[in-house]
Amino acid sequence: MLDSLVTSKTRIKLLLKFFSHTNSGYLRSLAKEFDESTNSVRVELNRLAEAGLLVSNDAGKTKVYKANEAHPFFGEIKGMVAKFLGLDDLLEKVVKRMGNVEKAIITGDYANGIDSGVIQMTLIGKDLDREYLDFLIEKTYEKINRKVSVTILEKDSDEVSGILVYGK
Repeated sequence: MLDSLVTSKTRIKLLLKFFSHTNSGYLRSLAKEFDESTNSVRVELNRLAEAGLLVSNDAGKTKVYKANEAHPFFGEIKGMVAKFLGLDDLLEKVVKRMGNVEKAIITGDYANGIDSGVIQMTLIGKDLDREYLDFLIEKTYEKINRKVSVTILEKDSDEVSGILVYGK
């Protein structure tokens, strides 16, 4: 859906990053997270900031970006991203009832803006309730008609790449 409306894969990744959760980021970390060149990320950050969708603050020498919650289309874009991901309810329930979730990361095709029908997610945390997760995955499939594949890691790994939708 989003890939037919927005032609830049980098822009899709930025929209998913900033409008799926109250995320912020700076150029180099975003380029590393998306495995993209800093130049392509810079171009898209500038376009989104010029459109008023992102705001930036200086933190020393670093410019930190986040979604502009005052933008008239903030709610609509956030809703569109949530529908694209289909995970807004799942994430809220996972974080509240699964245990000590440190991070939730969308990986795979959805992290790249492609609606393949299978949503891949990595949860990082200890002593997570796997039975409850299986229940949520089944209910999510019934609700949004997409399979959810979840990998659970106890420790954060630099090898997991995707879009951080919960945690820091």
